[in-house]
Amino acid sequence: MTETELTTPRLLLRQWRDADLDRWAELNADPEVRRHFGTLLDRAQAAASLAAFRAELAERGWGWWAVQLRSDGRFLGFAGLDPVDEEMPFDGIEAGWRLHRDAWGHGYATEAGRAVLRYGFEELGRSEILAVIAERNAPSRAVAARLGMVHDPAMDFLDPSVPPGPEQRAVVYRLRAQTSGS
Repeated sequence: MTETELTTPRLLLRQWRDADLDRWAELNADPEVRRHFGTLLDRAQAAASLAAFRAELAERGWGWWAVQLRSDGRFLGFAGLDPVDEEMPFDGIEAGWRLHRDAWGHGYATEAGRAVLRYGFEELGRSEILAVIAERNAPSRAVAARLGMVHDPAMDFLDPSVPPGPEQRAVVYRLRAQTSGS
């Protein structure tokens, strides 16, 4: 399968590289970045996730892409699409993003999210894409809203992948493909 790269005016969404590991590990060890996930990742766990993302991209051609700033090549984090985890109370394809703290506040998540959604609808032919977000994660919820995604309260749930506590409550945002004539 051919791996796909996505470009935006400022970003390159690409396959993962070994050189991404230092910043990826730093991002996942940052309590502020991981505050809505319930746990931090150590370097070995970060390396394992990088390897898994790399393998999924190589196998499918799409998934969680590494996000790089085009102007200077700096690794910023990830954005992409992935099938909803099996333990979730629904299925579908979800969009997501996670950026290094030094990349916050520049519109990169929204820019990457637009590219990811466009790919999901235009290239994968998806009729709907979801975003699963910790209820208390106001910045990610704002990104979803900027992308035109709409919160569906009927789908809110306790995320089994997050330890019990206030961060376990998750909300689901939806975006349906635009159909001609509507």
